[in-house]
Amino acid sequence: MSSWLFNVLMDKCMRDAWEDLVGVQMDKNVSGTFTAIISLIASIMAPSIRTAAIYYFITALFVLLACFDTYFALPLNRFYRYHELVHEKEMQRKKKENRGVQPSIPYLTVFLQCLPQCFNVFFTFFVTLSIFPAVQADINRSDPNFFVSDELYVSVTCFLTFNICALIGSILSTLGSWPSPKYLVIPVVMRVLFIPFFLVCNYHPRKLERKFPILVENDWVYWSGAAAMAVSSGYYSSVAMMYCPGSVEPQYASTAGMFGAASLISGIFGGIMFTLLMPKLVTLIEWNI
Repeated sequence: MSSWLFNVLMDKCMRDAWEDLVGVQMDKNVSGTFTAIISLIASIMAPSIRTAAIYYFITALFVLLACFDTYFALPLNRFYRYHELVHEKEMQRKKKENRGVQPSIPYLTVFLQCLPQCFNVFFTFFVTLSIFPAVQADINRSDPNFFVSDELYVSVTCFLTFNICALIGSILSTLGSWPSPKYLVIPVVMRVLFIPFFLVCNYHPRKLERKFPILVENDWVYWSGAAAMAVSSGYYSSVAMMYCPGSVEPQYASTAGMFGAASLISGIFGGIMFTLLMPKLVTLIEWNI
């Protein structure tokens, strides 16, 4: 259901202006940041996990009610009505030009043209979801004197850090897109180095004995790597999603956007599945330094 709604939203952005995709990415990261902050506050204020869960659930209900209110109030917004009217007029003009004949979409041609950017979208989310949150949630504090306590360590260094830094990365993409579409694949593929980096941190899979040596025992180094991973995820995913519809002819931008959305969902699914191998890499492989 959520995938279908996401595709509908993507199609709407492609029809109006594909630059709006950055707004979609930013909204996603804003919601993640809000969720992480509420979770952190509930954990600090609540005396028990059960009470924290109740506070968390009540907050979610209020947010859901606010979403319903804004959904039904949206047609009252002048900005929304204006762009909806412009879109309807544009659709009527195209129907008159085509005289009722609906031209076929060359799906294969469009897919081949946007394939490089679809790969960038897929691989960005694949690397991100291979690490966050499954691996990071099992990384423990190395220094007992670190200013973040054990109870809040994962909430701060994993969830809060990722969502805030991913939001920063999305915002940076609005200031400029670098590198060009031709060379974007280079930094996207280089992000795969984050996977071994987090594996050599203080990563201890639950109920398993780690055999692979720990090379990064500094909490600040790990936290810096987590922030860099999140910023690059937000930035390159936004840039790749913008490049995707721009790599085809304007009338096929919506179709290219759908391929980009499919690549995004595939990358998320592939990354989550790949996390199942992470505990095996550090528990089955033994290496003595």
